Amino acid sequence: MKNVVVGLSGGVDSSTAAAILHDQGYSVVGLTLWLMKGKGQCCSEGMVDAAQLCEQLGIPHHIVDTRESFQENIVDYLVAGYSTGVTPLPCSQCNKAVKFSPMLQYAKETLGIDRIATGHYARTRYDIATGRHQLLRAVDRTKDQSYFLYDLSQDVLARVIFPLGEQAKTETRRVAAAFGLHTADKPESQDLCLVEANGSMRAFLDKYITPQSGDIVDQAGNVLGQHEGVHHYTLGQRKGLGIAHSEPLYVVALDAANNRVIVGDRTATLAPDCTVQRLNWVSIDAPTTPIRAEVQIRYRSSAVPATIIPLESDRVRVVFDEPQSSVTPGQAAVWYDGDVLLGGGIIDR
Repeated sequence: MKNVVVGLSGGVDSSTAAAILHDQGYSVVGLTLWLMKGKGQCCSEGMVDAAQLCEQLGIPHHIVDTRESFQENIVDYLVAGYSTGVTPLPCSQCNKAVKFSPMLQYAKETLGIDRIATGHYARTRYDIATGRHQLLRAVDRTKDQSYFLYDLSQDVLARVIFPLGEQAKTETRRVAAAFGLHTADKPESQDLCLVEANGSMRAFLDKYITPQSGDIVDQAGNVLGQHEGVHHYTLGQRKGLGIAHSEPLYVVALDAANNRVIVGDRTATLAPDCTVQRLNWVSIDAPTTPIRAEVQIRYRSSAVPATIIPLESDRVRVVFDEPQSSVTPGQAAVWYDGDVLLGGGIIDR
């Protein structure tokens, strides 16, 4: 019998993934990571729903206390970034450092199982020509989560199963209902787990960063208003500036060193290129010459044509065919060839 450890958050996606594999004849073990205290999935509420699912399916359920790792790799990582005017992307960091690799390690070392699965919407395949395990977008583009998975290692991709990658979200709920899962109608999480647990990202950050008022200035340095903390803002932000002006203003830079938020018109948010560091080449080997690809710089944005130019020190320069708005340091830039995720990294300029 095939054995697999399924990561369970307590939501409908992971629950359905476990039920599908169980129905396919896998010997399934449920594993829930205790990331933090509080409400929402990945927390106390999610653990209860995950435990109920395992009881319903008649499978073992393990809970691993990963709060210390989550604090170090996600909370401290976010606080450090926002304190310096960077807007970090927690989800890809969490998937790599807190979830997938530790899950696989626990599965192997504690349970003697070398396969894991999750309810993410993505696909994998092995490419004989390159000898690499490739990561692909989900069939349902509206739910595709490959952007958040770009930093997974070849070892993880070789051993992970994504049962939902070939189906639409509507199908997931239909399957969950058909299996009689109590999570079938559970509302979908709309925010980051930290936002769910703290009420808002502002409330979360204010627990760790003391708000310090300062100036909102235009690009010439003229003071237009006041802010209550640089960490409350992100590039491209338009709402919540509290400034009356003849034309819409957007955040175009965060000057944490001088405690200033810099604003400008929409054209000032456009960037022709960016540099990207902390690279992970997924479906292809790292190129030594420029390549063409479609690059996605935010989860909800479309991938756009660009040229990726290798630089020294494991970095690349991404040159967009057309300037892009709100290219944000700390966020991920991920490049694709159609559905195939080639690689990605963190925007540093």
